[in-house]
Amino acid sequence: MGILIEVAPDLRLFLASRHRDGRVDAAVDGTSSLGHVVESLGVPLPEVGTLLLDGGPVATSHRPVDGEHVTVLAVSRPQPTPDPPRFLLDVHLGTVARRLRLVGVDAAYGNDLDDDTLIDMANEQRRILLTQDRGILRRRKLWFGAFVRGSRPDEQFDDLLDRFAPPLRPWTRCTACNGRLAPVAKEEIEHRLEPGTRRCHDEFARCQACDRLYWKGAHHERLREIVNDARRMRHA
Repeated sequence: MGILIEVAPDLRLFLASRHRDGRVDAAVDGTSSLGHVVESLGVPLPEVGTLLLDGGPVATSHRPVDGEHVTVLAVSRPQPTPDPPRFLLDVHLGTVARRLRLVGVDAAYGNDLDDDTLIDMANEQRRILLTQDRGILRRRKLWFGAFVRGSRPDEQFDDLLDRFAPPLRPWTRCTACNGRLAPVAKEEIEHRLEPGTRRCHDEFARCQACDRLYWKGAHHERLREIVNDARRMRHA
């Protein structure tokens, strides 16, 4: 007989194609937890906000029995996080990491970190691990993870702004290393500038971690568009 599971629309991307209508008749064995049953359908528990049993909240540890009706709801948006939220992005999300840094969000990233290292780093630094790897989100050791929706960086960036609504402080972080930026006098770094840059620009910032220099160069208008779009979305 089993149980009927209804999955919220925002979570149906995790289901097999035959279940994309969101209704699943799932078998139960009397010992597996409800959380285990939901994850066996492909839905990572960090993406689940509330489980309802016959209309009332129930824990993931509940052991379902034949005839029950379970509703699986997605996490609320914006999702509560530590204040301010700090993120760690996996190897496939480098562009999104740079965009988060551009708007002043603390976003750590490394292109050579394996799953175990990512989990340890997220746990030790209390960072939210952002990934499109459902397997890593099923690891019980991970304290806080989130699946990033979208196939393109624009979609992924917008998804994170919508889900977590982080405070935005544009132009305050190094897009290369995530360090803090601070204004620096032109005279102090003039010897490092190309002649054209020295001639055309007077305002500079320097990363306090990696010493990289920043100024309003050729790509500034494109970057400003990203910042302005993020601000509009944040206050929509």
